[in-house]
Amino acid sequence: MTGRRRFIVTASGLVAASAAAVVDAPRVIAQPKVQWRMSTAWPPQLDNLQRSAEQLGKLVDEMSGGRFQIQVYPGGQIMAPFACFDATSKGEIQAFMAAGTYWVDRDVATAWFSAIPFGMDPQGMAAWYAYGDGLKVWEETFAPFNLIPRLGPAFAPQMGGWFRKKINTLADYKGLKMRIAGLGGQVITKAGATAVLTPAAEIYPSLEKGVIDAGEWVGPHDDMKLGLHKTARYYYYPGWHEPGTVSEFGFNKKAYEGLPADLRRILDLAATAIQVQGVLDFHAKNAIALERLKSEFKDQVELVQFPTPVLRELKKISTQVVQEYSEKSPMARKVNASFQKFQALVGPWDRVAEGAYQQLLVG
Repeated sequence: MTGRRRFIVTASGLVAASAAAVVDAPRVIAQPKVQWRMSTAWPPQLDNLQRSAEQLGKLVDEMSGGRFQIQVYPGGQIMAPFACFDATSKGEIQAFMAAGTYWVDRDVATAWFSAIPFGMDPQGMAAWYAYGDGLKVWEETFAPFNLIPRLGPAFAPQMGGWFRKKINTLADYKGLKMRIAGLGGQVITKAGATAVLTPAAEIYPSLEKGVIDAGEWVGPHDDMKLGLHKTARYYYYPGWHEPGTVSEFGFNKKAYEGLPADLRRILDLAATAIQVQGVLDFHAKNAIALERLKSEFKDQVELVQFPTPVLRELKKISTQVVQEYSEKSPMARKVNASFQKFQALVGPWDRVAEGAYQQLLVG
């Protein structure tokens, strides 16, 4: 292929149709370099989420032959973890990586682009984004903030969180202070608890010092990285509040549109590759971490399933909360309608294709 370079992006070095993008780009000589800065909402010890951001920068550099470089910083290094959204919006940096649940004070519609209680799983979220109109309404939601969104890796299905006392009935939420993100926090508030949102790095000290009584982050791998298994005995599942949580990349609109067409394409393809790689990485690492919890920490940690009556009550409250919050902004109303329509489409297929099979495996 004379005069051309061929770039192959793989997930963890494995060439697969779902995890590889092949891009042909003209050989460019002596073109100026594009240099961006990205700040994330993650602490450096989260070796899936933070590493995903770093790998995006690495892929973009390699695929562009060094013409496009993104310097990636963990949350807290150049700015506070939750400051990255506004900094990118203002053009102080060119990109961020975080999750939509952190921006509900800007527009509550952003919550739907991360996860809503009893919503879709990671596969459904990605399908809504790619083959529903998820991307369309997401771009519309971010437009007033001068941002271009792109889907990052899913970090779900999640666990229900770490609790100092058992949850036997819905009444056990009364008086509970829990670190929980998104609309799930509004659900437990209606159940009588107090929802507290803190960055990942602050969950451990808050639990250890008794500032909160319970806390959730993601799943076994990340939770152990944060040391949460040392703070509370009861580890609950399933993660009803965030069943399909996805992360996001956000790009400053002016910076994104100012890229040459081939570099914009490279950035989008790299984000897609990282999306695939990240969810596969999480799946494998959570499986390994769960086994470690059950073997090495069996005297310290008790794995507990939420009682079915509690989940049913939480689901009823969740339906109310989602409806209430969908009315808080015109964009939230539009996004919720799109989300619910797509979930109604894929839900029956999920139950036929996977639900009965999973029940058979554990029956």
